Amino acid sequence: MPDITITSADSPLADASPARLRITEIFLSLQGESRSVGWPTVFIRLTGCPLRCGYCDTAYAFQGGEWQSLDAILARTAELGVQHVTVTGGEPLAQKTCLPLLTRLCDTGYEVSLETSGALDVAQVDPRVIKVMDLKTPGSGEVERNRYCNLEHLNPRDQIKFVICDRSDYDWAKQQLATYELADICEVLFSPSQGQLEARQLADWIVEDRLRVRFQIQLHKILWGDVPGV
Repeated sequence: MPDITITSADSPLADASPARLRITEIFLSLQGESRSVGWPTVFIRLTGCPLRCGYCDTAYAFQGGEWQSLDAILARTAELGVQHVTVTGGEPLAQKTCLPLLTRLCDTGYEVSLETSGALDVAQVDPRVIKVMDLKTPGSGEVERNRYCNLEHLNPRDQIKFVICDRSDYDWAKQQLATYELADICEVLFSPSQGQLEARQLADWIVEDRLRVRFQIQLHKILWGDVPGV
């Protein structure tokens, strides 16, 4: 089966119904990354992504999934019974109905975060949503997809994330940090790419350079390994 990417009206995800989304999974776990790390969180994983990062750990969300109405998604979220909700992918913004989903989640009273690659426009995301936006490093293989105009639509509640694969990535990320004064926009996260860069090595570099960034590792992988749905 070919990968699903959302690029045109001919895509399998370009559904005519504005009230549905293609969903890979909805599950309850601990948030493993970002400022809300450790909180019990409902994850709503949307299907499809236009990027192919070399370190991607959710390639299973490129295709498949099932169509669900916004009402069904909200009902399942409520059943899981926690305050924090993360909408992720794939790339969730590749499905246009992601935007009304985010708004409905906020209207319901959840603390909502969005994990996005930074390659798609975030301007229309509900301002109540916490955006956790990647800037793709050269090591990702998708550095040319970075949409720097998105920086204009971030606020102090948001976060910018770099996944660092090696020393070259680290030096590149440091340059972006300085060039765009990212730490003055919002919190910046540096995370080691699992299997490519030792976490301690990245931590040592950050401490040595006294960077205004937060080091993070993926808590959920430490607890449960690289397993979908946890």
